[in-house]
Amino acid sequence: MEFRVLGAVAAVTPDGRDLPVGPVKRRSLLAMLALHAGAPVTVDQLTGALWETDPPRHSRTVVQGHVSQLRTLLTEGDAAAHGVELLTEGSAYLLRTPPLAVDAHRFEHLLRRARSGAPPAEAVAVLDEALALWRGPALAGTTASPALESAAHGLAELRLAAVEELAQAHGLLGDHGAAARVLRAEVARDPLRERLVIALLQSLGRAGRRSEALDLFRRTRRTLAEELGVDPCPELAAAHAALLHTPAPPAAPDRAEQVAPPVPVPTQSDGTATAPPPVLAPHLFPRRPRGFSGRKDELEALDRATSSPGALAVVTGSAGVGKTALAGYWAHRRQGDFPDGRLFVDLCGYSPIPARDTGAVLRELLLALGVPAEQMPGSYQGMSALYRELTYGRRMLLVLDNARHSNQVRPLLPEGDGCVTVVTSRDRLAGLVASDAARLVPVAELCPPRAITLLSDTLGPDLVAAEPEASARLASLCDGLPLALRLAAARIASCPARGIAALADELADEQRRLSLLNVEDTSIAATLGLTVEHLAEPARRMFHRLGTHTGTTLDSRTAAAIAGCRLDRAIEALDQLAAAHLITETGQDAYTLHDLVRLYARSLPAEGDTDALPRLLDHLLGTLLAASAAAEPGSEPCCVPPPGARRPAEVRPFPDRATALAWYAAERDTLRGAVEAAVAVGLNDRAWRLVLLQWPLIVWQVRDGWAPLLEQGLAAAEADHDHGAQSRARALLGWVLTEEGRHEEALAQLELAPDLAARAGDVTGEAVALINLAVALVRGDRLARVHGLLTRALALTERGGRRDLTALARQHLAEHCLAVGAFVEAAYHASRGLALAEPPFPALRHVVLHTLYGRALAATGQPEQAQHHLSEALRTARTHDYAEGESAALAALAALPATATAV
Repeated sequence: MEFRVLGAVAAVTPDGRDLPVGPVKRRSLLAMLALHAGAPVTVDQLTGALWETDPPRHSRTVVQGHVSQLRTLLTEGDAAAHGVELLTEGSAYLLRTPPLAVDAHRFEHLLRRARSGAPPAEAVAVLDEALALWRGPALAGTTASPALESAAHGLAELRLAAVEELAQAHGLLGDHGAAARVLRAEVARDPLRERLVIALLQSLGRAGRRSEALDLFRRTRRTLAEELGVDPCPELAAAHAALLHTPAPPAAPDRAEQVAPPVPVPTQSDGTATAPPPVLAPHLFPRRPRGFSGRKDELEALDRATSSPGALAVVTGSAGVGKTALAGYWAHRRQGDFPDGRLFVDLCGYSPIPARDTGAVLRELLLALGVPAEQMPGSYQGMSALYRELTYGRRMLLVLDNARHSNQVRPLLPEGDGCVTVVTSRDRLAGLVASDAARLVPVAELCPPRAITLLSDTLGPDLVAAEPEASARLASLCDGLPLALRLAAARIASCPARGIAALADELADEQRRLSLLNVEDTSIAATLGLTVEHLAEPARRMFHRLGTHTGTTLDSRTAAAIAGCRLDRAIEALDQLAAAHLITETGQDAYTLHDLVRLYARSLPAEGDTDALPRLLDHLLGTLLAASAAAEPGSEPCCVPPPGARRPAEVRPFPDRATALAWYAAERDTLRGAVEAAVAVGLNDRAWRLVLLQWPLIVWQVRDGWAPLLEQGLAAAEADHDHGAQSRARALLGWVLTEEGRHEEALAQLELAPDLAARAGDVTGEAVALINLAVALVRGDRLARVHGLLTRALALTERGGRRDLTALARQHLAEHCLAVGAFVEAAYHASRGLALAEPPFPALRHVVLHTLYGRALAATGQPEQAQHHLSEALRTARTHDYAEGESAALAALAALPATATAV
């Protein structure tokens, strides 16, 4: 097992797997123990390392908790089998490891070996090995405490000493070009460290590159004056003077140049040739992403997308979904495939700062490829040509992160079939697909198990395992978005005593969710804001108005209504929002808004448009009317739009009952949200209509918890002083309560409904109320009034000319007559009902009436005719997957006398 502190702190298993160390303080504790491996570290020393300022009173408990978590982690990594133990010694802790298991100790060991009189060639090899252990600034990702900052500074100084000694060893071998290469990278990092500048200036001079050395001095002198207001130190001035007065030796070719592949010689603007720049194998790449987990399918997709010569892959997904982490992890995993270098550039397409200028990026890439600043072409065209020449024939990886559009990427594509380019973007960059055969690698939100795994990797498995239900709820509230999950984890880690459940409870409040997902300079709202900011104006305007939407599903007609624009404009804007991954296309003209995106849209100003909600409500009313007509063909609408309602320009078509019912079910949450929004702004005339027009689904799925919605609709009808609406709401609510077995509550509503309808002059509503009241009385085994109520209802439906309700009244009369033994009357009502219930009435009505008629015929001694109607009921029920009707028909057939024809 290996412990790394020369870069981000990590514990690595022998098979190369990073153990999930956890939050910053635990990494800091591990760093202290690793730096002092084999020696005890007191609790006071650890406390000083874990807090930048005065530690809290419970600091000792926190330290003990992190030690316990580290022990668990090491146990899971089978550390003991590799000679690693975390021991307690009094009030101190000791990390026992094999020799040189800590990379800092191995680095110091190699440095001592190089200094022990090793020949220059051996010193070069040993120092190269030592410096290769560094993966970034020492102790990265730990607390900025005095103890750790002092340790990091000491290691950094030791590294610079190793760099200088490596340059000296190259110089002793006469390879001054290699010495200059080693030093140039360090000077670029710290141009004010004059000791390094002196060494680089001398190496360049000895390599015969006097012009580069003089240019280095001029730039350093200018930087010192501008940054510090001082002149070069005497030693640097002396080195410069010595360079001026020493004859220049002949330029010796760099060893790296001798083995590099030949490149075409660039020319100056006057056509004369210049010396070709050295072709380096740069590895300018961020560190391996920490805490990366899952994404097996996406990694395999990226493997496939980059398998062809000169491949170009676009990793695309929403803000915060982990595109950069995926590309970075993949690049580190595949680094052996790119021996000629790996380059990473942040194009800042979606950043608070302006997007990178293409010319500046080309210059950065050329510098990385070894082109000296003084040999840089002066024009954009020249840089582009030289870039293509230097990348031709090489096996390199280029990652262009955070691209906004295709034009930002095309000039940076390398030449030749050996190079692979991976682009990350919140946009799909379809232009690259069309022009450069780019292959898309979509990255979606994490599924629940992987989201929980990410929480476990970030917070530690023990904490997540202790609260599994809360962890699952937290993952859901974060929409499976890795950035949101990490922000939530950071908030928990900063106050672990509160626990996961407490944060999940807070996030459940939609008014606070976005503000809670905000840690220091990182937030979901800010990340989404950068995406919205770079949208084209129509799409940006559409997104602002989508905050009005009351659900998570969307189609183009609804979007057009919300935005108050033409359908074609809405389709265009939705396409742009989908390309930017602000909405997700789930089917033909079907989109989804994730909760966090919807909440962010809701937080944006409406830009002066106060009619978006009324437009949405009126559009939903129009769509509901069309859906109810398709779901219950032949019936009349239970209400009409209110006065002043806008007629929707276009509503979606519903070709059949199944399509309509599927839409009702899919939009149930949207419709519930619309009712709440209408009530909130006082549009009660819309609210109760939005409730009542859902009656086809309510009747079809009557036991699916509709009572709260109907109670809300009733309250809106009462606030609107509409007696007819109150009657229908009570009648429908009573029906639902009856089916739920809440008989007394049902009767309390249903007894009031007929009179309210009569006061409103609503003949149809009165008939419906009477039928529902009769059914409730039957369910309560109170049969005395049932026949009279149903007879009154039948008279009202016939007077109103409602064939569908007349058939329904006769159906219930037939059922009641069967129950009380009036079989002849039952057969009469069933047959009359069948005569009325012809198409376009729903086929399910036929099943019920055929079954009732068959039962009545059997009871009056007509088994053959009964068998015919029951068989027809069974056939129709099976055709339409009506399980309840099928069971009733089969039961009636089974009760027929044996002399009847078998089915």
